Amino acid sequence: METHENESTGITLLQRGRKGLLRALFSRLGIIVLLLLLQIAVILLLFYSFAEYAPHIYTATTILAAAVVLYLINSGVDPTGKVTWLIVITLIPVFGGLLLLYTQLDVGHRTVKSMVSHAIDSTRDAIPQDPKVLENLAAENPDAAALAHYISRSGCYPVYDSTDVTYFPLGEDMFEALLPQLERAERFIFLEYFIIDEGLMWGRVLDILAKKARAGVDVRVMYDGTCEFSTLSRDYPKLLRGLGIQCKVFSPATPFLSTHYNYRDHRKILVIDGHTAFTGGINMADEYINRIEKHGHWKDTAILLQGEAVRSFTLMFLQLWNLFEKEPVYEPFLSCPTYPPRQAKGFVIPYADCPLDRDKVGERVYMDILNRARHYVHIMSPYLILDGEMETALKFAAERGVDVALILPGIPDKKIPFALALTHYASLLESGVRLYEYTPGFVHAKVFVSDDSKAVVGTINMDYRSFYHHFECAAYLYGTPCILAIERDFQDTLQKCRPVTRETLKNESAKRKLTGFLCKTVAPLM
Repeated sequence: METHENESTGITLLQRGRKGLLRALFSRLGIIVLLLLLQIAVILLLFYSFAEYAPHIYTATTILAAAVVLYLINSGVDPTGKVTWLIVITLIPVFGGLLLLYTQLDVGHRTVKSMVSHAIDSTRDAIPQDPKVLENLAAENPDAAALAHYISRSGCYPVYDSTDVTYFPLGEDMFEALLPQLERAERFIFLEYFIIDEGLMWGRVLDILAKKARAGVDVRVMYDGTCEFSTLSRDYPKLLRGLGIQCKVFSPATPFLSTHYNYRDHRKILVIDGHTAFTGGINMADEYINRIEKHGHWKDTAILLQGEAVRSFTLMFLQLWNLFEKEPVYEPFLSCPTYPPRQAKGFVIPYADCPLDRDKVGERVYMDILNRARHYVHIMSPYLILDGEMETALKFAAERGVDVALILPGIPDKKIPFALALTHYASLLESGVRLYEYTPGFVHAKVFVSDDSKAVVGTINMDYRSFYHHFECAAYLYGTPCILAIERDFQDTLQKCRPVTRETLKNESAKRKLTGFLCKTVAPLM
């Protein structure tokens, strides 16, 4: 293995030309993609080869479509998703019906679903809830305690009171704080990220990880399999192991059609020695710290947790890491001292959202904040692709007199989601929701803050993929001092935004309007 090290930029493992689309096309990954396309072609060829039996096929198609529609209406698919599927089945009855059944059967993902469920159920009591902490939260705010009860239904997510939380309004701020924390690691470092890309940020982090691994620290890295299509080579885990770093790829690309491609690990978790953790919207790539510019200025946020609540992030990481381990190990890492701060104020509930169960925890927590707000709910999100329930919750909060305001990107990273956000604007404005677009560039933050008393910072976007298809994580904060800093950051960011009004909607480009209009029907499938 050839390692390139630079004192200022850290370690680089990939040579030029070994990442990106061209590299993917001429690698094992390219072969996998080719095999997938061949499978799709064979299916279409078989379908069209029976064209001569059109009358019989038409009858069978009608019966199949009717059966699938009846199944759909009585299924647990959300109402907005049902409308989308009905349109698809109407336009392409056979293919649409079979596609629906295929996705509902979860072909190729049932084993992973069972393993994830087992990991969550078997660790449900791994971190005991301190009853005194729960009593104190209930005495201070029964509504927050009720939400804590709901969150705990989906896994081991205790309420903590001995945790300091530091808010970072930019990726650069988090990066500056992250490096010295990594340098202090003595036992273990766990990293789980949706995107890792070589450059200054990852190079500096990797330099420290390699040093710590040589010193005997247990260093583990896990990233989502989509990196194989975009930023990293398929043999990257091997390269990391050459540095003494354990590495796993979540849901890597395989040459078989499977619904498992739809479920991605969108989480961002970094845990150090069980007492320090980072989470938020920031991935390990240079655009997140504005080292390079992709879509104007990159506005992102993160939090640093120190104390008892870090145990939950340690557990979240280990649950996915241990999926394919014959003998999963949790206890040595969960029993590490957390050095709880003596003067910590407020309550923290770290939680995860699994797309393989029926509990849409990420969306429900956001809706709870909206439904219980008295004065304001201020939101930052890179995307706005809503189902009917979330749109109703936003509108109802505003109609009750709550100041509901959203900051969204002014420069998009993806054109279609940007256009889909526009389709919600008129309805939200009509109910009194205030909308703003970040003029300098792209907002990637995922933040809710309400009434100077509660907030959520994590990885959960306001879109279907986060609510329904991704593994996500976040921290619910109640009464922590950093909540005021989060609101100050929202107000500071607001000064750099352009307001969305009925007049500005009239002046939107026809292309954006038309794209949103056409794509709205399939938004739940994106």
